Amino acid sequence: MKPSALHGGNIFRASEELGVPEDKIMDFSASINPLGMPKGVIIEIDRNLKYLSHYPDTDAKALRLEIAKYHNIDPKHIICGNGSTELIYLIIRSLQPKRVLIPVPTFSEYDRACKSYGASVLNYGLKKENNFDINVDEFIDVMSGKGELCDMVFLCNPNNPTGRLIQKKDVLRIAAAAKALKSYLIVDEAFIDFVPDASVIHEVEKNPYLIMIRSMTKFYALAGLRLGYGIFPLKIIDVIKQYKEPWTINTLAQMAGIAALRDSLYKNATYILIDIEKQFLVSNFSKSGIRFLHSYANFYLLKLSNADQLYDDLREKGMLVRLCSDFKGLDKTYIRVAVRTREENVRLLSALVPHRNISLDRD
Repeated sequence: MKPSALHGGNIFRASEELGVPEDKIMDFSASINPLGMPKGVIIEIDRNLKYLSHYPDTDAKALRLEIAKYHNIDPKHIICGNGSTELIYLIIRSLQPKRVLIPVPTFSEYDRACKSYGASVLNYGLKKENNFDINVDEFIDVMSGKGELCDMVFLCNPNNPTGRLIQKKDVLRIAAAAKALKSYLIVDEAFIDFVPDASVIHEVEKNPYLIMIRSMTKFYALAGLRLGYGIFPLKIIDVIKQYKEPWTINTLAQMAGIAALRDSLYKNATYILIDIEKQFLVSNFSKSGIRFLHSYANFYLLKLSNADQLYDDLREKGMLVRLCSDFKGLDKTYIRVAVRTREENVRLLSALVPHRNISLDRD
């Protein structure tokens, strides 16, 4: 199995295997903001180092209040986690579903979490001829199980690794069906910061079967600190808390989250950079004949006949991409690449299409 299996972003393993310093590796395998952490986060971390001799706030109260203010929601709905992945496992452990519906290809931790706690998984295959977009009517029919009900459903929106978006009205249709079936719908909005108007965060308080989880590791480049949060219906908050381990969000992560949410300049700079670089990549993908899916996130799914060999070649050059053969519904002809800085994107494009001269300026 390739080193990409399960997840991207392991620069430490790549550094050891390639004999290249970590800071010399170009990591396109993890979709992290190329701006790096907000400056305010770095200042806040430095200022709070003195508190590391004390236990962190188990309830992450200050962070929850900041999240509530940022989204204009009731903080009683919020539970913070050590990345959104902790919350995925916590939800399964707490609610103990029997049969879970998961569209594929998608984030692998849904499947792993379900199977870790004995839940059976029903995969709904997204069709490549339909750009891996979900057929909402068909999906709702599958949810009902035709006699065998799915008591939990996962949606990743925008979806990882395809970058495709389910429109808000369609998510709400699925949520309404879940409510009628009394099935929990978990909407993973790890990449929704790039399309914030599509979020269903304000719908949770209206639907006792809708759960939304978000990550701060992608947009705010906090992958090493691990930080995420979930918005839960009040009727299950106490149950979720009973199963949650204490102290999973360390003091620095809590302070970093607060500082990140307050940094509007960073958010605006991110939108500008990602938009410009996505246009640059799309233009060059199209001119070079590279097959790709139009993405609503900060990454692209590419289909290349030589993806498996290309993965190895790029790795030898210190460039990591995400080989997608371990995603259910994909094969070794797919790779996922993150949107990075202009210099890095040019290096990637030049490696993908070595015969074409890619300039730093948009051509």
